[in-house]
Formats: sequence, C-alpha cells, structure tokens
Amino acid sequence: METFLGIDYPTLWYLVVGLLFSGYAVLEGFDYGAGSWHLFFKKDLSRRIAINAIGPLWDANQVWLIIGGGALFAGFPVMYATMYIPFMLFLMLLVLRSSAIKFRSSEEMVWWRKTWDIIYFSSNTLIAFLLGVVLGNILQGFEIGENFSYKGGVFFAFLNPYAIMAGFTTLSLFMTQGAIFLLLKTEGRLHARLTFLLKKGMVFFIISFAITSLYTLNYLHGVIDKFKEQPLFFVLPVLAFLAIANVPRLVSKKRYFQALIFSSLTMAFLLMLVAFQLYPVLLPSTIDATHSVTIYNAASSQKSLGIMLTMVVIGAPILMGYLTFLYKTFNGKVKLDDTSY
Repeated sequence: METFLGIDYPTLWYLVVGLLFSGYAVLEGFDYGAGSWHLFFKKDLSRRIAINAIGPLWDANQVWLIIGGGALFAGFPVMYATMYIPFMLFLMLLVLRSSAIKFRSSEEMVWWRKTWDIIYFSSNTLIAFLLGVVLGNILQGFEIGENFSYKGGVFFAFLNPYAIMAGFTTLSLFMTQGAIFLLLKTEGRLHARLTFLLKKGMVFFIISFAITSLYTLNYLHGVIDKFKEQPLFFVLPVLAFLAIANVPRLVSKKRYFQALIFSSLTMAFLLMLVAFQLYPVLLPSTIDATHSVTIYNAASSQKSLGIMLTMVVIGAPILMGYLTFLYKTFNGKVKLDDTSY
C-alpha cells in the first residue's frame, strides 16, 4: 500500500474528508444557527438584517459541502452509496433554504414573506438537527449487511433516542454559534435581542451536551476503549471541555469574535473525537462487524487517491485564499441597501 510521510493513502484521504466536513460544520454552522433564530425576530427589518448578515457568505460556505461530498464520492464511493438517502434529504433542504434567501424579499406581500420566513427557519433548523441525527447514527452503527447494503428502515429508523439527542446537541451548538456571529454583525435593538437569545442558546447547548455525553459514556459500547489504548488522545476531550467553558466567559466580556473562535474550536474538537473513535471504520455495522464500511474496503484505487491528494495540495491554498478575501471584504456591521436581500 502506497504511503506519504509514512501514512497510507486511505488514512490521508480520511483526514482530508474529515477536514472538509469540519470546515463545512464550522462555517455553515453559524449560517444554520442564524437561520434557526429567524422566527425569534419579530420585525421584518430585523429578519432582513439577519439574512443579510450571512448573505455574502452562505453560498461560499457551501463550497465546503460540495467539495466534501465530492471528496467522499471520489475517495470512499461505497460509503457515499450507503448514505445516499440522507444526502438527498440534505440536498432538498438546502434547495429550500437557498430559495428562501433569494425569494423572501423579492415581494412586499406579508403572506409571501411570512411563508418564506417559515421555510427558511424550518430548513435551517432541520438541516442542523439532521446533521446531528446522522452523526449519532454513525456512532451507534447502521444495519449494514453483505455487500455493504443497508438493511434498516428508510427514515424513522434513524430517529432513535441517541440520534435525537445528538441532533439537539448539534442544533444547540449551531444556534449558539449563529447568535454569536449575528452579534458581530448587528447593532441597536436587534443586538440587544440577540444578547438575550444567546444566553438561552448557551443553556440549551450545555444541557443537551451534558445529557448526550452521559448517555455516550454509559451506553455506547467501546467509547473508552480507544482512549485506554492511546491515552495521549485524552487531550481531545479536555480541549473540547476547555473550549466550551471559554465561550460563556468571553460572551460575558462581550468579546464576541473570540467567543466565535472558541465555539468553532468546540465543534472541531468534538468532530476530532468522533473521527478518533471511529477510525478506521466509516460506517459500523450492527449486524456483523465484518460488514462494516472501513477506509480500506471502501476506498478507491491507490492511484486514484494519489492523484486526488495532489489536487488537494494544489487546491487547498486557493480555497483558503478565496475565503480569507471574502471574509475580509464583508467584515463589519450589516447595512441594508438596494442590493440587499
């Protein structure tokens, strides 16, 4: 098996895919979180400001999902095929969300705007919640049989208690991050309203995270085993806990940019924990461990992975440069004008 710097290609591609989806979760997390607060804003002006806070960024942030999905399809096509149904559901919700952003303010009628407000709020909230549901199911395992075929239910089988808890935890973290981001972009009465909502969001996250963590430690098989084998990785939960604890402290001091950084780090460390816990498995099978989808039995050919890794080395700096330019260009408070949504 070919290697680079002593690491085999499937492991490197596992890291690449993990990095792409982590970038997607961090950047689109505050987009979805901002949308999940949408109906909590009573005035039309406040809702327009909130949408325009993410207006220049949301479609660029979705590049991470497009590249991540493409990387998953190219690197681990078996996993992509097994997860086809959740991907199609996310795609449908993303289309509804994008339509709401584009169409909401195109007409003045009250019923028109309220309809798109509901669609915008619902699609953002459902995407955030279902991302957690999928993650919870991955940690528990799927009913995967021979030839990596999925044997479980189509939809309601995914909504088990643990997955629902993971869904609420993800939603609450996104809402916390979204409120922090909107505080950076707003002023006046909306800013004051968001200060109040952020406190509710942090309480929601802390409670959800505590319940999900306790359930994970007590009922999820083998969670502690890998940490016993490699104690060095105990640093990940410690760093995640410190990042979580730092967010309320920074918010209380109104250091919102730093709070956004630490809420993003919280998300990153939690995803690192998941990646460490699963490796080298991508999708565990609850029927038979031999049917699990791993980075080795699901990977493309060595030559394909090598070519794609070269493309990543070339493309990654370009993507980061573009995002840096975009965020610097649209830095500052939101000001509505004739070109606003």
